Amino acid sequence: MLEWIISSSVVSAIVAGGGAYLISKRMHSVDCKLHLEKAYAKAKAIEYEAESLLKDANIRAKEVEMSARSHYENEVSKISKEYESRLIRLEQQESKNQQILDHKLSVLEMEKIEIGEKKRVLESEMRQQQKLRKDYAKKLDELLEILCNVASFTKDQAKELAIQYATESAQDKIVTIVKKYENEAREEGRRKANYILAQATTRFAGEFASERLINVVSLPNDELKGRIIGKEGRNIKALEMLLGVDIIIDDTPNAIVLSSFNLYRRAIATRVIERLVEDGHIQPARIEEIFERVKQEFEEKILEEGEDVLLKLGLSVNMHTELKKLIGRLKYRASYGQNALGHSLEVAHLAGLIAGELGGDVKIAKRAGLLHDIGKALTHDFEGSHVTLGEEVCQRYNEHPIVLNAIMAHHGHEEIKSIECAAVCAADALSSARPGARREVLENFLNRVKEIEEIAVAKCGVTQAYAINAGRELRVIVNADILNDGESVLLADEIAKEIESRVQYPGDVKVSVIREVRAVSMAH
Repeated sequence: MLEWIISSSVVSAIVAGGGAYLISKRMHSVDCKLHLEKAYAKAKAIEYEAESLLKDANIRAKEVEMSARSHYENEVSKISKEYESRLIRLEQQESKNQQILDHKLSVLEMEKIEIGEKKRVLESEMRQQQKLRKDYAKKLDELLEILCNVASFTKDQAKELAIQYATESAQDKIVTIVKKYENEAREEGRRKANYILAQATTRFAGEFASERLINVVSLPNDELKGRIIGKEGRNIKALEMLLGVDIIIDDTPNAIVLSSFNLYRRAIATRVIERLVEDGHIQPARIEEIFERVKQEFEEKILEEGEDVLLKLGLSVNMHTELKKLIGRLKYRASYGQNALGHSLEVAHLAGLIAGELGGDVKIAKRAGLLHDIGKALTHDFEGSHVTLGEEVCQRYNEHPIVLNAIMAHHGHEEIKSIECAAVCAADALSSARPGARREVLENFLNRVKEIEEIAVAKCGVTQAYAINAGRELRVIVNADILNDGESVLLADEIAKEIESRVQYPGDVKVSVIREVRAVSMAH
């Protein structure tokens, strides 16, 4: 019984276990199918999404491709047009250059033909000239022979008769020469009179300031040069910036050079550096301090100098302070090597004398003469001519109308309206023309000398030409085989006339034509 019960229990347990297993297996199969279906559905969704993305990507790729193709075609079209445009321009430029080249070649060819033609003509003329000389000598011999045979003249008598005939035929030329020398004598007399008059004006010449472009500052020793330069050049940079001059420090012992066209700045710079050397303490702050002090001293000094000039001329000191300062500053201004203040004083004295002789107002004439070049004190700092600057500043400070008229009229900007103004204009011309008052510009002198020599060298038969004696004499050396003595005389006259017509020069230019024949033989 017990065994049956155990067997039944075992069977029941097995049946129960099998049923549980079958139920579990069935449930697992259902779960697998469910998961599989979900996986298939998800795969379908992913596949659909992938196909959609692929389609979008294809569409965008086609759009990008179309855009790139359009941009490429536009760029190709643009580059093609630019290439064609440049090609057209290059062709046009090449055509233009070719035309210019053809034109120049044609001009050169024409010039070559012309030169060849001129050469042939010149050779023909030289041959003709030689032939004419021979014919002239032959005809002269025939004439002498005829005179000797027909008129029973001796050879000397026939020559004398021929000379008399030539002299009578040359009367017009002789008269022209006489008139020329008379005019030259008259012109020489006028120049001497002007020279004497200009010399007389020198008694009014004042003290002239130095007309050089540099000032030299002496130093106790060369050690100070290094202190003036300063560490890393700070001192010399500060000096040049404040003073407005160039400071040249070279191997010159115990000296430095200050260079500037502005005399006023150069004078201030000289005094500042002298003060610094005396003080011995050279650094940028000290430089600025001494510069301001010296500048103030100079401003006071030029005011005192302006007042002294007015007192020296006997004029009323009732003049604006700024004008007095400008008069003082004229001492530090030069024009054509002539000191502006000295020139103004000369003009003032002369204008007073001339106005007094003509019945004008002496004091007004002196005042106008003193102020006629006042604008030159401003030309270093302001734009414009000294005439307009001077007229503006005098008008601002209510100067007399005669003074304004003299300022404008002495260079022809206005008509002369009074005796005093005319006296100032005449005095200005006299002071400027005084010998030694002004130096001629070297470049103008060299150009004039060069032009005189070129006129002579361009003549046929001339081998060399030299302008000597400061351009007042021209020596011309000619080829003796081409020109004879008579033609040399004519050549000198021709060169002199061309110089008169083409070249502006003071005084006279003497033209000397030299013809030399050298005969050389060797004795063995």
